[in-house]
Amino acid sequence: MQSSESDDPIALFNAWLAEAQANEPEDPNAVCLATADGDGMPSARMVLLKSAEPSGFVFYTNIDSRKGRELAANPQAALCFHWKSLRRQVRVQGMVDRVPEADADAYFATRARTSQIGAWASQQSRPLESRFALEKRVASVAARFALGSVTRPPHWSGFRLRPRSIEFWRQRPFRLHDRTLYNRQAEGWTTTMLYP
Repeated sequence: MQSSESDDPIALFNAWLAEAQANEPEDPNAVCLATADGDGMPSARMVLLKSAEPSGFVFYTNIDSRKGRELAANPQAALCFHWKSLRRQVRVQGMVDRVPEADADAYFATRARTSQIGAWASQQSRPLESRFALEKRVASVAARFALGSVTRPPHWSGFRLRPRSIEFWRQRPFRLHDRTLYNRQAEGWTTTMLYP
């Protein structure tokens, strides 16, 4: 990667994401989210990125889920995007906080009704006694809201990862890959090229 590509890693990330959206067949905004519990035990899973802004990378989830509880105990996380067909990867590390309630409400209102009902019905990461129990909860929530709008449950919100570092990786021949690390410094970013 040439250092002239961008002095703004968020702008560069969004350019790469746009290319992924044009080329990746499935969920180009899918990202591996790594968290750790209060004892430092790591955990990783895939989530969907909803936006990348100067203030950070935003995703939504059940805050009572394992990831939500881990972020409450240890509000640091890492993201890893991998677009195999483009031979690119982006890694992000930083502190995490909740998005404003108004932002969570606004995004929740854009979700499919079935996903909204699912957010109420699922006790994410908790033991499930049977598939029938889940289906019964979904039916109960659907009946509760009938034809009216589905409000956002109090246990569902968004998180913003405020990046301290962002690393861009591009595959090159002979495993001599391009790696550029951006580190946040006050109001700007420093850039360092890394050995592959």
